[in-house]
Amino acid sequence: MSDMSEAPRLEAVGGIAGNRNFRLLADIPVRMTVEVGSTSLKLSEVMDLAEGSIVELDRQSDEMLDIMVNGTLIARGEVVTVGGRYGVRLVEIAAAETRLAGVERRG
Repeated sequence: MSDMSEAPRLEAVGGIAGNRNFRLLADIPVRMTVEVGSTSLKLSEVMDLAEGSIVELDRQSDEMLDIMVNGTLIARGEVVTVGGRYGVRLVEIAAAETRLAGVERRG
């Protein structure tokens, strides 16, 4: 029979139980996205877009990019190139309060 009072004790102790729990979660795939910026358009403006159209975003070119995991801000960074591909260098990790606020909004 399971006793609910054991759960906090296991969390507080961490150690072997904590590592085992982390290993269970470590292989779960998550989606990382990098947000350059955004804008709001009317449907008629979207329908008028063509090759070569330019859409101005709400972010300055010297601002850092938002790095999101499953829709939650985890860091900010800058674009780099790695072997001819785009990459992102993490410059600052989001505070825990910011990450938790993103989770609470989705819940």
